[in-house]
Amino acid sequence: MRGSNQSSVSEFLLLGLSRDPQQQQLLFLLFLTMYLATVLGNLLIILAIGTDSRLHTPMYFFLSNLSFVDVCFSSTTVPKMYFLYLFALMDNFLLAVMAYDRFVAICHPLHYTTKMTQKLCVLMVAGSWVTASLSVLLHTLLIAQLSFCGDNAIPHFFCDLTPLLRLSCSDTYLNELMILTEGAVVTVTPFVCILISYIHITSAVLRVSSPRGRRKAFSTCGSHLTVVCLFYGTIIAVYFNPASAHSSEKDTAATVLYTVVTPMLNPFIYSLRNSDLKGALYKVVHRRTFSV
Repeated sequence: MRGSNQSSVSEFLLLGLSRDPQQQQLLFLLFLTMYLATVLGNLLIILAIGTDSRLHTPMYFFLSNLSFVDVCFSSTTVPKMYFLYLFALMDNFLLAVMAYDRFVAICHPLHYTTKMTQKLCVLMVAGSWVTASLSVLLHTLLIAQLSFCGDNAIPHFFCDLTPLLRLSCSDTYLNELMILTEGAVVTVTPFVCILISYIHITSAVLRVSSPRGRRKAFSTCGSHLTVVCLFYGTIIAVYFNPASAHSSEKDTAATVLYTVVTPMLNPFIYSLRNSDLKGALYKVVHRRTFSV
């Protein structure tokens, strides 16, 4: 849709994942199921943590924040690009904060309660919100300076940054430069922190004498690192490659993984393998079932 000036684009048309009516119906059912699973799973986690006093610890505080962000992340994919990137960065920071929490718990267990204070936990989460907001605001202001003309169709299921820049008739060098510099800093730095934390965790776990203890720790770390690799791998593939290396089909497929699949898997990977949280979830579901 165009404004009064035929050469200037004022709105954009999202083409979605498919133009085939039958495929659209299947995709609708698939994404609806995944979205409901994401919302239900993450809300149950928030409810279980909030109602069980035994789970009022730093690890579960960060997990409840991650669940809240994942619900918002999945719910804002279509409406607003600003909020999409805000919650994507929050996922990014919270993964790093949770890795640091596990690092302190495993490598410095005797100092865990003195290091991971409530004040520090709140400051880390608040700092993540502020940093993510400032980063997204920067890219939003840069996009506002661009002009768009000609084609207004975006071959995507939400208003993503990379395909949007392709439609601009202005010079996007500064935008791309900021994605590869500032964007890389706020994305890669938490990823490096996660790797460093897990290198120390692995070193500490290898010194554990009990084989059962080592297996349990490595199992938890493996699950976390699987989600980390899925989340960061797709983001790097989509946003940190030259424009010539992009294709709409590959970008869309990769974006589905970190915007839809990862938030849906997080409750299972981070929570359902945890006996304390499974017990709290059972109590919540059992109480709600028999109270109806």
